[in-house]
Amino acid sequence: QVQLVESGGGLVQPGGSLRLSCAASRSILSIPWMGWYRQAPGKQRELVATITNGGITYSADSMKGQVSISRDNAKNTVYLQMNNLKPEDTAGYYCQAQLIGVDYWGKGTLVTVSS
Repeated sequence: QVQLVESGGGLVQPGGSLRLSCAASRSILSIPWMGWYRQAPGKQRELVATITNGGITYSADSMKGQVSISRDNAKNTVYLQMNNLKPEDTAGYYCQAQLIGVDYWGKGTLVTVSS
């Protein structure tokens, strides 16, 4: 099992940046795959970016160039750096870990992009 706690969300102006953090309750080296998803009001949850424990990353086409995912193994934390934020990026952002065929989710952190 793993518990995930997201942080770093908040209110940001259009064009601004945020770095979200996902802290895991166990060594992330033992977790083959972790990712960030987001869900805007009235919309389905969508994939933002993923990273493997080998460091291979993937970003959704819609967000390429705007986000980057990284990890700090010593801190058991995965980060999502988001730049040039737009109002349409307003959403709850959720961390996911896949471990032995089971998906674990954090409770999310809210990002609001508004002037």
